[in-house]
Amino acid sequence: MASYRSLRDLDWTLIFIALALSALGVLQIYSATNGTRWQGAWWRQIIYVVSGFIMMWVTAQIDYHSLMGKIFPIYAAAVGLLILTFLLGDKVFGSTRWIRVSGFTFQTSEFVKIVLVLLVARYLADLRTTTVDWPDLLKLSGLMAVPFLLVVKQPDLGTSLTYLPILICGVFMAGLRWKYLLLIAFVVMVCLPIGYHFLKPYQKDRLVSFVDPERDPKGTGFQVIQSKIAVGNGGVWGRGVTKGSQTHLGFLPVPHTDFIFSSFAEEHGFLGVVVALVLYFLLITQVVQNAQSAPDRAGIYICMVIGALLLFHVLVNVGMVVGHMPVTGIPLPLMSSGGSNTWSVFLMLGLVNSVRLRRFVNS
Repeated sequence: MASYRSLRDLDWTLIFIALALSALGVLQIYSATNGTRWQGAWWRQIIYVVSGFIMMWVTAQIDYHSLMGKIFPIYAAAVGLLILTFLLGDKVFGSTRWIRVSGFTFQTSEFVKIVLVLLVARYLADLRTTTVDWPDLLKLSGLMAVPFLLVVKQPDLGTSLTYLPILICGVFMAGLRWKYLLLIAFVVMVCLPIGYHFLKPYQKDRLVSFVDPERDPKGTGFQVIQSKIAVGNGGVWGRGVTKGSQTHLGFLPVPHTDFIFSSFAEEHGFLGVVVALVLYFLLITQVVQNAQSAPDRAGIYICMVIGALLLFHVLVNVGMVVGHMPVTGIPLPLMSSGGSNTWSVFLMLGLVNSVRLRRFVNS
């Protein structure tokens, strides 16, 4: 066995980019919450980042093959945890998404993403064909549908939607035939109008406000309108740290969580936005680069699916704050305040490093 546990074997480029984004997040959380009831959120975010880094390090030392070997019991435990959260979790703003353990609150659906990444990688890597046939597609979709529906029931449509790129990226890489793709697209188009009637009233309002935010500028369209104003206020150079008017006059809702990119754009301007987006681009391309050097198909699936998931988070969150996506509550990775999402991202980066380190193991 090669010496793969050396510090130099880790993907330090990936780690430094992740820490740079985390630093931008901490800075913006401090600025956005300064003088508010959330003003202690920045130092808690530092704790989340430091503990997340430790989680990443520990995960990198674990052989991802051993995790995939136990994925079905882990999957069953994850589904059980989602059921437990629904039955006994804390209800906040009408949603039961969090479970309290020893004084700490966890959003269990965030950690289920990691389980689903490993599940898709294990299932598809075990296929000995160059294409995904209907029976395999239906079986995998059924396995994904269980946690998806449990999270929708919480209700948390935003997090449940983040499970979709995991499945979609995986089956595309495994070889999805075009006729299957066209059939799926047709079924989705037929089901969308039906699914609309099963949405909660506030979810319907978000879709309506996305199409026409001016229809209710002081109600359902308020968040999108104020977010776009904040982004425009930033100009080229930005207004400066703690100097964003939309942020600090209370017009921008939750500026340290879902709408942190609006607050960041207002205070750091176009140049700051470019820096942040370039860092995200480099982060995702670094994950893809690790897929290219992965020792097996399972490692490729893990890295590519994680890259797709991170890309989905960034596209939806940034698109949301500029009015090109509906408001869904999907956080911006490593920048939005919150422990569960920060930890889940670092755990996923730990999996990427686990794949990287295994390439140093002699076959």
